[in-house]
Amino acid sequence: MTLLSEPLVGSVQSVYEDADLLVLQKPSGLLCVPGRGPDKQDCLSARAQQRWPGALIVHRLDQATSGLVLMARHVDAQRRLSLAFAEREVHKRYQAVVQGLMGATGEDNAWNEIDLPIAADWEHRPLRIIDPAAGKPSLTRWRALSHDTRANTTRVELEPVTGRTHQLRVHLAAVGHAILGDALYADASTQAQAPRLLLHACHLAFTHPVTGEEITLDSAPDF
Repeated sequence: MTLLSEPLVGSVQSVYEDADLLVLQKPSGLLCVPGRGPDKQDCLSARAQQRWPGALIVHRLDQATSGLVLMARHVDAQRRLSLAFAEREVHKRYQAVVQGLMGATGEDNAWNEIDLPIAADWEHRPLRIIDPAAGKPSLTRWRALSHDTRANTTRVELEPVTGRTHQLRVHLAAVGHAILGDALYADASTQAQAPRLLLHACHLAFTHPVTGEEITLDSAPDF
């Protein structure tokens, strides 16, 4: 029996586009690339290729994470942008809402660091764990933006210095401030506080791979 996948539904919002690259707004719940099975073919890259034939993935966000995703429109741009990511020349920031009152706000909301090694949890894939022996060095910068004392939550800004899988989610859960709606790393009550993972890629800054222009883009979260 031949399984036919359903036609792609929905569209994709472009934040920036030119002859060399795209910056797209990924909604929460949408894969960046196709998964296994006909029910996982609708994804950001497939939607992008319908509108911009030849569009190529450069990096990914978790399915549950929303926000800015950079794509290339040809192979040379993909190679240059991939190198920029590898050299940590692409600057990304996120916003999240986390459980508990984390850090100080106002004039005292200085940047702090979470420096904990992350490893694959092979018995519970695709989860990741903090592992001082086998984990890879992983560094996240963070600062508190605001507190909601009634809900006992904090809005934080996050900057992943390294780019490990699930890094922000693992690091925040490890220090006792799991992200609201996180179905992988939060306890049941924290999961239930939001209908989705409250994590949004809100800022991208990089050098254009062809023109050399400095590109800075921001996207406000809808939570």
